[in-house]
Order: sequence, then C-alpha cells, then structure tokens
Amino acid sequence: MRSYTHFTLDERESLRTLHERGYSLRAIAAILNRSPSSVSRELRRNSNKQTGIYNPWGARSLYLKRRKACRREKRFSKDEPLRTFTQERLQLFWSPEIIAAIWNRENPMQGVSHATIYAALKDGLIPACNRKTHLRRRGRRKYVRGATATIRPERVISERSFEANHRLRLGDWECDTVSGGLNKGCLLTCVDRKSRYLTAVVSPNFRASSIRSAFRKALSGHEVHTITLDRGPEFAAFREVEADLDAEIYFCDPHAPWQRASNENINGALRFFFPKGTDFRLVTQEDVDLAVFLLNHRPRKCLDFRSPYHLLHFY
Repeated sequence: MRSYTHFTLDERESLRTLHERGYSLRAIAAILNRSPSSVSRELRRNSNKQTGIYNPWGARSLYLKRRKACRREKRFSKDEPLRTFTQERLQLFWSPEIIAAIWNRENPMQGVSHATIYAALKDGLIPACNRKTHLRRRGRRKYVRGATATIRPERVISERSFEANHRLRLGDWECDTVSGGLNKGCLLTCVDRKSRYLTAVVSPNFRASSIRSAFRKALSGHEVHTITLDRGPEFAAFREVEADLDAEIYFCDPHAPWQRASNENINGALRFFFPKGTDFRLVTQEDVDLAVFLLNHRPRKCLDFRSPYHLLHFY
C-alpha cells in the first residue's frame, strides 16, 4: 500500500482546474495519481463553506491551520504526578537529569527524558519554576575556569597514591577557593573524592593564615589522608596545613583544573547559591551550611544517583 502524503500546492492548483472543467472525481484522481476518496475529502474539507468554491490557497491555509492544531499535547500539560514530582525536585535545585533518573527508577513504565524536562521549563509548563531561578547555570552554556600556578610544591599529583587516584577510600580530598567580589572574601571548599561529600567554610580574605584556619574548620572531624590543591598563593601555608591535619598535600599541574574535576564541578554548583561578585563578608556560615546541606543530599549521577551524604555515612 502506498503511504499517504498531503496534497501539495501544485496538486491543489491542478485539482481546481480539473474540477472547474467538470472532470469526475475518478478522472481527477487518475490524473493526479491519487485515490478518489482523497480527492473527495480534499474538496469536501477545504472548499468555501458559503460558496462551495474550491480555492487552492484557501485550501492550503486551512490545511496548515489544522496541521498546527493537531500536534500532540505536551506531556507536562496533562501528567499531573510527573509535573508535581518535577516541581518539588526543582525547588530542591536538582538537575533535570537527576530528576529524570529518579522518576524512571520509580516509574519504569512511564519514563521521561531529561530533555523533556528542559523543554517543559522553557515552555513554562512547570509552575513556579524556570531556568534562571532553578537551573545551576541559569540557562547559560557551561564554561571552563582557568587556574593559577604560583606554588612550588613538595608533592605533585603524579606521586599521589593508587588508593587516592582510584577513589578507593574515604578521606582523599580536593580543595579550592570560591572567590567573591574584589576584596570581598571567599569560600574554602573541600570535596571527598570517593563520596563527593562537600564541606565549605567562609574566609574573610585570601591570606594564607585565613585559609589555614578555614582548613581546620572545614575538615575537623573528618578522615583525611590526602589533600589535592591547585597552585594558588592562598595555599602558601600548605606545610602548616599538613601538620594541622596530619595529611599529605599534593598539587596539580599548572593550568590543569580537570585534575580536580570533582572540586571544580561542585564549585560550579555552589555558584548557583553564591554568584560571582557575592560579598562573602555578608554571608553567614549558616547560609553556606544550608547550600552545602542541599548539595550533599542531592543524588549524583556519578554515584549511581545516591547522595554524597548517604555514601559517606553508609559506606
């Protein structure tokens, strides 16, 4: 059986001419290589309702109008459970990919793609949620940060142990700073390589002594075997930090932020809560702890959609 195709404008022009000349429906169908029922339906549906005259341009306009109206209703317009589930998770700042994975695990017969969630956000189909307020990059493209190289390290990342390199144990940390506005303080962030568990502490400035103090606060009570840093000048007191925490500090190669990929990724997530230019002198540790709590309890794709908190405490 031949597949059906819609009438083209040329075919409609020929149909009008043949119809005006008095050709029968079967004769017109034979000339146009169409089914007689298709010709009959085209004349019936697209002729002027008042005059009965068939106009090819008017017929095309009616066809395009019906075509636009017959599109399938978007899923988020009619699936209330999915819409509610997605809205609640977006308000916890989960990504569409995480939301889709958790939904699909709980509803294997009603799966949804993360692309569908992005499209629903773009179309405004999720109440009280939009890309600028609930997505990590606020609808913008991902960017890559650079790195500095001002430290002469005693240990480099190529010398780090097999266990630390392959995330085989808890207690191997990647650390960095998240800067605020000019002379407006920063955050020290520490991420466990295995569990991706985050700790963060406000520092009033980038002085090595302040960062050393922040390290003591951030990693107090946690198991620490190694710490991996970039070569920023704020880590100049790394020997004192090693003594404070009884740990070995390793430095990445210059301009190689991917060697601390977990830390770079979580710093990007923190930027959602503390955008560039934030004055960290006005940010309380309680504000930071709330953001850290949300990130540590959010499922992660790299953890098979378990949360860092779950992996750290039930490992």
